[in-house]
Amino acid sequence: MDLPVYTKQQLALRNGQDKPQIWVAFKGFIYDVSESRLWRNGKHYEHWAGQDLTDELADAPHTAAVFEKFTAVGILA
Repeated sequence: MDLPVYTKQQLALRNGQDKPQIWVAFKGFIYDVSESRLWRNGKHYEHWAGQDLTDELADAPHTAAVFEKFTAVGILA
């Protein structure tokens, strides 16, 4: 699967505010969470879309398996 590569700056724009897409990165992959009701307006509890959430997962009440529900749309440069 050949995914496009995005910079952190490009990811930051997909925050549900600057652009309609709501994307987050995890372990080098970028996921589209736009369809998730838990990510309305680009916010999920104290987390904001458009960021790499890899280091923040340790504080989450769920495991990395949550990302299996979403489609990877890119790779974080």
